[in-house]
Amino acid sequence: MMAENRYITSGHLWKFGDNISTDHILPSRYMTQVDANELAANCMAGCTPHFSSRIQLGDVLAAGENLGYGSSREQAPQALKYAGISVVIAKSFARIFYRNCFNVGIPAIACPNFVEEASEGDLIEVNLVAGIIYNETLGRTYEFTKPPEFMLTYIKLGGLIPYLEEQMNKEEETAK
Repeated sequence: MMAENRYITSGHLWKFGDNISTDHILPSRYMTQVDANELAANCMAGCTPHFSSRIQLGDVLAAGENLGYGSSREQAPQALKYAGISVVIAKSFARIFYRNCFNVGIPAIACPNFVEEASEGDLIEVNLVAGIIYNETLGRTYEFTKPPEFMLTYIKLGGLIPYLEEQMNKEEETAK
């Protein structure tokens, strides 16, 4: 489960292969949904029906190369977040999907060695500040490049919009 500071999370691993598109994560027929429950219910419907009903809050999703290619809409990472996925780890990401993950408040980590060695169901702990993934099942630690500080702030606040709201509030207070 996500820790209070939102920088440390742990959960069980759900593992997928290479070339998982945004249509796999959230098929286009659901892209018009704005309700968080509907997005969550249809998460990963393009490759694993009823996926969201098996997730526990804080679980981790891992995939191979090119995770999130396809559309640039934010609904795909939102669906993951609303379904309860706390962090996404992949060998590599489509660039816009990677950024959209942070924009909606879900960390995205590139760590190929972890993806190669981990198995579905492993218990995983991720520390974003330390740049460490610990696979408790295997007893192995993996290092990754930590996100920049401003992206960690997005995670702490829940995404880009809450970050911008906080900045606007600070400017309003300064102007008074």
